[in-house]
Amino acid sequence: MGSQPDPRAPVVSRRQLREQAAQAERAQRRGKPAPTTVHAAAQEPASTVLESGQRHAPKPAKSQQQSVPRGPVSRSASWTVRLGVLAALAGVTVVVPLTQKSLPTGGIAADLQAQVELPSTVEALTSSAVPGLPSSLISTDATALRSMVTTSRSEEREELAGCDGSTRAPGTNGQLKTADLCTLWDGKTQLRADAAVSLAVLNEAFVARFGADMCLSSGYRTLSQQISVKAQKGGLAAAPGKSNHGWGLAVDLCSSETSGSKWTWLNQNAPSYGWDNPEWARPGGSGPYERWHWEYTQGVKDDGEYYG
Repeated sequence: MGSQPDPRAPVVSRRQLREQAAQAERAQRRGKPAPTTVHAAAQEPASTVLESGQRHAPKPAKSQQQSVPRGPVSRSASWTVRLGVLAALAGVTVVVPLTQKSLPTGGIAADLQAQVELPSTVEALTSSAVPGLPSSLISTDATALRSMVTTSRSEEREELAGCDGSTRAPGTNGQLKTADLCTLWDGKTQLRADAAVSLAVLNEAFVARFGADMCLSSGYRTLSQQISVKAQKGGLAAAPGKSNHGWGLAVDLCSSETSGSKWTWLNQNAPSYGWDNPEWARPGGSGPYERWHWEYTQGVKDDGEYYG
């Protein structure tokens, strides 16, 4: 038979054991050593004394298990972290689209954006090769279009190519050499060089205002052409050899330019470019009323038929 329990040993209940274990666990959480006041009977490794007087193998107390001390987490610190994350996300969402160019991220596009500054559409079409731009990015279609644009602009700048406005063509009224005349924007009307250049500059301003070239019905006339016009119009045409058309210093405008806003604009601006509807052709003038007849004033005074 087993040995009888010692009647002098103190009796420890389960409740006391649970309280002692809870105290030890709370002490570990606070970072303090566990209380050392344990009943002698609770320190026995082999058995635990119960109120009934029987001994059983004790279960390991929770206070004896390894655990990492943890303090209570502050609510204010938690919210500070959350607000910081939200602020960072908002900054990325707003700032990045405003400060960076829109290129696909990653890969070749990212490397290209870091190495070179891409040209604008106008630069890509109208300028020469952009330094630093890989040749693989230059489209043959864009090159052809750039060539077309360059050619078009060159033609605009050289609309009166070979026309030297500083020279005066030799010859007589109605008998000027074709090589000494300049052809205007319509491809058919011709004038003496100085008059042609001046009228071309006026036409540029006209186009800027109305979006289209001035419409011309007549320019330089040969002697034979003036004879024909005189026969058709009678008193509305000058005698052959006396018309400033024969000097290449006069034009006749289309009827569309002799009324409304165009007519008003020409009267206000054309004299600044050296062209005018002469006084004799205006209402009450010394000659027939010809709103369409305009002359290069300085040239007429110097070499033409000037009627005052």
